[in-house]
Amino acid sequence: MATQTSSQVYQGEEKIIVAIDLGTTHTAVSFAHAYPGSQTGIRMVTRWKGQPEAAGDSKIPTIVISEQGEMIAAGAEAREFVGDDAYEVSRWFKLHLHPGSMKISDEPPAYDSDIGASPAMEIPPLPSNITLTKVYSDFMRYVFDGFRTFFQQTTLNGVAIWDRLCSSIIIVLTIPNGWDSRQQGFLKQTAQEAGIVQSEEDADLRIEFVTEGEASVHYVLGKVDHQTWLKKGTIFAVADAGGSTVDSTLYVCKALEPKLELEEVCASECVQAGEVFVDREAYALLTKKLSKSKFKDKGSISDMVEKFEQRTKRIFDGSQESNVIEFGSRDNDRKYGIIQGKITLTASEVRTAFDDIIKRSTESCLKLLRGRQVKYLILVGGFGESPFLRSRFEQEFGSQGTDIVTVEEPSKKAAAYVSPTHRTFPNLSYSEGAVMWYSKQMVSARVARFTIGTEILVLFDPANAELWKRRHQAIICPDGRTYLPDGFKIIVAKGQLLPRDFSTLTTYRTDYLEKPKHLDHFEKILFAWEGEETTKWISDADDKRFPQIRPICTVEANLTPILAGLKKVSNRLGFNYWETVWDIRFFYGGTKLHARLEWKVKNKACQGPIKVIPTSALK
Repeated sequence: MATQTSSQVYQGEEKIIVAIDLGTTHTAVSFAHAYPGSQTGIRMVTRWKGQPEAAGDSKIPTIVISEQGEMIAAGAEAREFVGDDAYEVSRWFKLHLHPGSMKISDEPPAYDSDIGASPAMEIPPLPSNITLTKVYSDFMRYVFDGFRTFFQQTTLNGVAIWDRLCSSIIIVLTIPNGWDSRQQGFLKQTAQEAGIVQSEEDADLRIEFVTEGEASVHYVLGKVDHQTWLKKGTIFAVADAGGSTVDSTLYVCKALEPKLELEEVCASECVQAGEVFVDREAYALLTKKLSKSKFKDKGSISDMVEKFEQRTKRIFDGSQESNVIEFGSRDNDRKYGIIQGKITLTASEVRTAFDDIIKRSTESCLKLLRGRQVKYLILVGGFGESPFLRSRFEQEFGSQGTDIVTVEEPSKKAAAYVSPTHRTFPNLSYSEGAVMWYSKQMVSARVARFTIGTEILVLFDPANAELWKRRHQAIICPDGRTYLPDGFKIIVAKGQLLPRDFSTLTTYRTDYLEKPKHLDHFEKILFAWEGEETTKWISDADDKRFPQIRPICTVEANLTPILAGLKKVSNRLGFNYWETVWDIRFFYGGTKLHARLEWKVKNKACQGPIKVIPTSALK
């Protein structure tokens, strides 16, 4: 049983922390039971349903098998059902959650397409009677049940400990760098439907998120002796090449003592270019190559791709001229190079399956490294184990003076080291790294990946040509002034460095012609702007919303408590009206957005809760 122990003696409340890395192709779980006076041990779940008793495999396939819409198997036990048309198979379903910002121009071109073409990469569709919410909640329930069973069976007095602590378990989920509050909201919802948490409030309290990039750096620095190479001011990159994405982050070391402290140098990168797309390219290659062979059927091609994924892809380094794929049959089709159930691919053919994906990966990393003196690029993740990917990274970045560094067990980035000494902003990536992150919090500042803002009213000036084009939108407010809607106020700018405790205050005002007896329920949408240039508006003069802007969440507040701060005011025309003024403090320093209502009554500072509701991640 793999266990990693923290040297730090834990003095907090007794608790269980679990980190779940739900990946595109595989899933892993790690956990820790922390109690006062203990040196917290981190363990990985190494026993799952459907595994051989002695397998001890910490990863299971991310697959759900259903019959008439209801799950009957998942993980390792799902393998025996794959290929049987009597059952519904859901796989690679994580790809359906990727936001448009990752999909646009990030889709590998189809095999043998023109250079520069970017058609949409085929994502395996879900069965027609199964929603993404259901398949996620079913799989999360399966994974959590497996974790519970493993904990109870392998922990001394495990059943009693579980019964005592199960309602307060901290759950750390790993997410790609390119995901935001929309995907986080979806995962919270599915966790609730899976019965892992009991309510929205419970989810907010117990579920934490960590980006795969940040989990990776915690894993690497927790496993590698960094004292020999990491100094204050050292800039290094971490590239996490996983199942469906390559997440790249650039860090600078700000301090070594009393604890290691890192800051992001620039906005992290996330590109849809993981190893599943190499498999997809291999499928396209074999389908075309064998289009007139007797092995052209879908089942034979799928068997070949499975063997390609299990062996050829993992050992190919670019130099093997002959690459044999054994796919089970003993038949021959010599015209197409198939002898005794084996097909041989040339090095050039295998490279074809890799080329577009690797090009996409290196270009993403180049955005971080360009113009900077980066000594080390640490390559981790399942796809990071590929000798061919490593060799191409060495060719691309070695000439720039950057050393490519790999570590053992790269797939553990998410489910590894769980420690409970910090509760603020927990997140999850690869099991081990996710929990190290929860404990150590080495990253003290992050860089905003996009601009966040809110809609405001803009004071109308008829002498301003830009505003004059929008005159048809003009409204007159109780203060006697004329305003235009759809203005955009920046709260956090793309590229802005956000310390862990970063917050920003935005002032809001509501005017009333008559004194209200009660105040309205307040709602405001926060938008993300993903254009290269900044914007003053969320829509153009014809009321069409800009394509670069999208809603990410809605903040809701009950304004009843600020009724005591209502003020009577005279406008410039001499008419009286009533106004309320309050602030919303947004907290962006972690990986989850938080907010708080603030106002004053007779110069006394007051605070109240605000609910943050993520925009749906589903189209």
